[in-house]
This record gives sequence, C-alpha cells and structure tokens, in this order.
Amino acid sequence: MEKQTAMNYRELLKDKKRIVVKVGSSSLIHRETGRLDLRKMEVLVRELSDLHNQGKNVVLVTSGAVAVGSAVLGLKERPKELKVKQACSAVGQARLMMIYQKLFAEYNQTAAQILMTKNTMVNNLNRMHARNTFEELLNLDTIPVVNENDSISSYELELLDKFGDNDTLSAVIAALIGADLLILLSDIDGLFTDDPNTNPDAKFIDTVETLDDKLLSMGKGSVSSVGTGGMATKLTAAEIATAAGADMVIANGADFHVIHKILEGRRQGTLFVHNKKEEFYLIDYIEKLI
Repeated sequence: MEKQTAMNYRELLKDKKRIVVKVGSSSLIHRETGRLDLRKMEVLVRELSDLHNQGKNVVLVTSGAVAVGSAVLGLKERPKELKVKQACSAVGQARLMMIYQKLFAEYNQTAAQILMTKNTMVNNLNRMHARNTFEELLNLDTIPVVNENDSISSYELELLDKFGDNDTLSAVIAALIGADLLILLSDIDGLFTDDPNTNPDAKFIDTVETLDDKLLSMGKGSVSSVGTGGMATKLTAAEIATAAGADMVIANGADFHVIHKILEGRRQGTLFVHNKKEEFYLIDYIEKLI
C-alpha cells in the first residue's frame, strides 16, 4: 500500500505547472579546477527549456557566482574574507549570467536575471514588488534566473550557512510565486536516515508525507567545499515549500537529465509531499532564519 501511495504521489508530478529548480555550486563546477562544467550547463538549460516548451512556468535558482569568480581571478581556494568573496561574486555572476543567456538563446528562450538580498525577503513592500516582478516575467514568457546578490550583501555571505547555498532562498521564492513544485539538485541522492558517507547502514527515504521533528533532526548534513548547503538547510526548505503548498524533491545533480525524469513521475530523489497550511505567512518562516 505504501508503494502504491508513493507511486501515486510521483504520478501527480506530471501535472505540475509552476516549477522552481535550484542548482548548487557543486553541481555546476569542475571540482578539480573550480571552473564551470559547460556540458552539464548545456543539459540543464535544455531540460529547463523543454519544460518551458511544454507550457510550464520555470524559475532557475542558481549558485556558483563566488566559485566561478574565484576561478576566473586565479584564486586557489574558496575565499574566506568578505570583501574578496564579494569581488569574486561580482566577477562570477557576470560570467555565469553571460553563459546562461547564451545557452538559453540557443533554445529560443529568454532568460531574465533577478538578484535578491535579505532585505528583499524581509521587507513586506520589497517582497510584494519581487512577487510582482516574477509574475510579470513569467507572463512575458521568460525564464527568471535567480541568485543572491552576494556582491553587495554582506549578510548573505556572512550567514550563508543559514540560507544554505540558496536552498532556503529557492523555497522562499517557491512560496512567494505560488509554485507547485520545488526541485533541489546538489551532490546528494536525497534524504537518508543518517549520513550515508559515515554510516553504511543509512537507509534511503523515498517519500516524506509529513515533516516531523524526528525527520528535521536528521539534517546533520555534510557540507561540500564548493557549495555551502548541508541537509539541514534542505529540510528547512522542505518545511517552507510544503507548508506553502508545493511538493519538493531533493535529487542528485550529477546528471541534469534527472529533471525530466522527476516530471515524468519516476522515482528519483526524495519526494516531500505538500501539506499546505490554511494560514501560511511567509514572513513567519523568513524571520526564523534571521
């Protein structure tokens, strides 16, 4: 019966209309050099373009600006000093967006850049303006490409572990625009009962119908040297997204073909089933992160 229910939940993913896809730094970067993996980016853009061609609204939340900038500027490792991170972000974001624009144009898609700061999310008026901008961009048939504005926002860089390499930002955006599916792609296969890197007996969890305290406590999570998001931030994202009415899938971004497999209802990653709260106030969740 459990398997049948899980399969039914997966089948429903085929009908999703407004999808937010978040891609972590570790899924975009060649680990050896810190430079962009262009073949993977081509697959990512083709997958998203095809979803858009099916008549779905698509929003991409991308990380990677600091990592790309570090490589372009010849730094041997991820910078620790704030002003160096911000300089790397300024260089890296321009390079990242230039490549996204070029790739999306090849598939006759229009990409739009949105850079968000903490103030965009916390301030009620700014949040409303951000929602209106997203709505207009989607109405104009574009694919918004979103990142945190690391080059000017010290808050995001100093407390990036709270936002977890855009995990939480993507959930906030999903809630803001009324998305019905959020896909988090990083270097993990999904949710396990324990960290599979340290515990060989850790069991994979296919479907989560209810996020309880026991599950939330599993977010001890590992953190990669390229990205910053462990499992804890992904579970926070699941808490926000499912309460707002969106299903969420955590899956491995090693192969971006996983995107269409998820939308075809195949069993990829861990599916968190939406559990929309009657009284959902996004600001309540945002304030917990501050």
